[in-house]
Amino acid sequence: MAVSLAQFRALVAVNDHGGFAAAADELGITQSAVSHAVAALEAELGAVLVVRKPVFALTATGVEVLPHARSALASADALVSAATEAGDRAGTVRLAAPSTVCFGLLPGLLSGWKSAFPSITVRVFEGDDPELVAWLEDGTVDAAILVNPEHPHPDAVTVDRDDYRAVVRNDHPLADAERIEVADLLDDSVLVSGGGCGPEVTAMFRRHDPRFRPAQRVYDNAALLNFVAAGLGITVFPSIGSGMLAPGTRMLPLNPPIERALVFSGPSHRPWNPLVQALRNTLSPAAATGQSET
Repeated sequence: MAVSLAQFRALVAVNDHGGFAAAADELGITQSAVSHAVAALEAELGAVLVVRKPVFALTATGVEVLPHARSALASADALVSAATEAGDRAGTVRLAAPSTVCFGLLPGLLSGWKSAFPSITVRVFEGDDPELVAWLEDGTVDAAILVNPEHPHPDAVTVDRDDYRAVVRNDHPLADAERIEVADLLDDSVLVSGGGCGPEVTAMFRRHDPRFRPAQRVYDNAALLNFVAAGLGITVFPSIGSGMLAPGTRMLPLNPPIERALVFSGPSHRPWNPLVQALRNTLSPAAATGQSET
């Protein structure tokens, strides 16, 4: 079987960019070249991978092949990087992170990496916590900043720590409290993110009241925080996102604190791209807060 990396790259680009024309723009080749590469891959595998019309979609076989194509490309990219001298490293690292981390932590990291490695481009992929692990393992991304990973890679490094905090309006009865217990918030209309840390916040309240149901699930973080500002309820939000607060609202620490470790990691089941390792080597444990790991 004579499948090629170019064929895999075409399939991944067609899927990720929603069609052959967009994939051609991304890869810098003609649309016919992308179409030919996918058709050649289908011929080699003896299966249709892409439905072209009336609406573009991967077939069931295409869905099965896609993660293998991603993994092969990630390994090939890592091999090329490993063959390059450390001082001359150049290329792209795809980095995934949750939205609050993108807002509160990544700007500083990206600036530092740009200064240290001007020839390395870091492309950011924003996603929810569960998505990040899947993207990392199937090769969608090369690295990720994970929140409280259950089984961190030995080379992973905790680059920051934050904690969950109550977000209330300035006129809330508990707005002047030094700390708030989760149970004290159950009488309010509790707003919860529809993604990201939403499941963990919901579980936090259900430990105090198994019947807990949020008043609203709001996917967009800006909308969630604006709902609080509009007097529609309170929420619990990571402290790293404090800069996203709407006017007229404030964050209050929880009692007891519920902390999160923000961990930079490559994949668990294949070698890290040396470019990822180079980025990792610039990081100190909990560098962004000046805290040390515990």
